[in-house]
Amino acid sequence: QVQLVESGGGSVQHGGSLRLSCVVSRYTYSPYSMGWFRQAPAKGREGVAAIDDGSTFYADSVKGRFTISQDNAKNTLYLQMNSLKPEDTAMYYCAAAAPYTAAHLVPHDYKYWGQGTQVTVSS
Repeated sequence: QVQLVESGGGSVQHGGSLRLSCVVSRYTYSPYSMGWFRQAPAKGREGVAAIDDGSTFYADSVKGRFTISQDNAKNTLYLQMNSLKPEDTAMYYCAAAAPYTAAHLVPHDYKYWGQGTQVTVSS
């Protein structure tokens, strides 16, 4: 069973930055596709960023502002979020695909999910 625990959410003003972290249970950390997703109230879950065998993928709405990375030594996935906008306000989730499964920005492709961390951006 894969366990994912997010942290780093909070409240910031328009233009601010946050870094989200997701600690992944050790024995299942790799080789898994990993991703960050978000869900705003009354909206569906959308893919924000993903990392798959070293390649990164981003939603158009966050390209140039968000960066996904991972530290294998710490079993941790990160999402650096800069130039935050009010429309980035959402619950952010870390996710891992099943082993040896390529997954990018489609929620359905992921098997394991964290509990989420709230990001609120005020104007």
